[in-house]
Amino acid sequence: MQVNDDWRRWIAENLMLGTSPEAIAAILVKSNVSQANARTEIDAALRSPYLQAARRLANRVNKRDWVLNIQAQLNRLYDEGIERREKLSGEDFLQQYYRTNRPVIITGMLEHFPARQKWNLDYFAQRFGERVVEVQFGREADPQYELNSIAHKRKMPFGEYVEMVRTSGHTNDFYMTANNDSLNRDALKELFDDVGALPEYLDDDPGRRGFFWFGPAGTVTPFHHDLTNNFMAQIIGRKKIKLMAPSDTPRVYNHRHCFTEVDARNIDLARFPAMAEVQVLECVLEPGEILFLPVGWWHYVEGLDMSVTLSTTNFRWPNDFYTNYPPNHDF
Repeated sequence: MQVNDDWRRWIAENLMLGTSPEAIAAILVKSNVSQANARTEIDAALRSPYLQAARRLANRVNKRDWVLNIQAQLNRLYDEGIERREKLSGEDFLQQYYRTNRPVIITGMLEHFPARQKWNLDYFAQRFGERVVEVQFGREADPQYELNSIAHKRKMPFGEYVEMVRTSGHTNDFYMTANNDSLNRDALKELFDDVGALPEYLDDDPGRRGFFWFGPAGTVTPFHHDLTNNFMAQIIGRKKIKLMAPSDTPRVYNHRHCFTEVDARNIDLARFPAMAEVQVLECVLEPGEILFLPVGWWHYVEGLDMSVTLSTTNFRWPNDFYTNYPPNHDF
């Protein structure tokens, strides 16, 4: 068998990963490449200035991973979960959490929202039932439903969707998420009249008071990280959240964009052994509470009940981390 460019890429990648030339040659020979041809290709790769330059870049990345691991080790000195702070002041929030990139649950700050008293399934159906909205559908048939979210969009009357939520029981097959915001913000615009301001933390814009998340018990958003700081304001129901710090990114098997294939519900250490060293924090977000999700923190979200959540990013302080995000997401 002739060694083509796909095999050459495989040889280079494995040399970069530290696989010995002898082990690489043995695999090539098992794939019907002659011993002499295998050695020629491996020697050519080892002499290649391209591979040598790639190794220099890899050494720089390894140094950055070492620095991140210092923070990961320090994080493990504190394992008290996510703090809850009652009516946290804006200045304390900035200095203790926003600036230090630490998650926190803030309590006692949503009771002035009319949504906390008004929103329920009957209100949604009676007030907005005829509006056409967009929902994510068919999620249970696609293990990569988040990566393929565009393919799962479906339009329907809001009242029909409310009834599905009411009668479905526990399911992850459908969910109204921020991915549906472009249509739903206009379709349900009066809902945001029921959303109050949070001037301690947010720049107020009545037209942009959050993304609307609404679904039955059982909805799951798999491990991923956001590209901005984020608030999760829980209006109805409870959500379980699992979090991993950005400093653990080298160990969480980031395979594409901001996603990992690690399943938070059942972490497979045989397949993902580096996860054994990752600190996974867990909390339950109760109605009336706000979770601060700092930029870069990996998080998994599971609806324990029928739930409604508002997420927002319009903080009083700089929150543009997307501009410098690496342009090549599919690695």
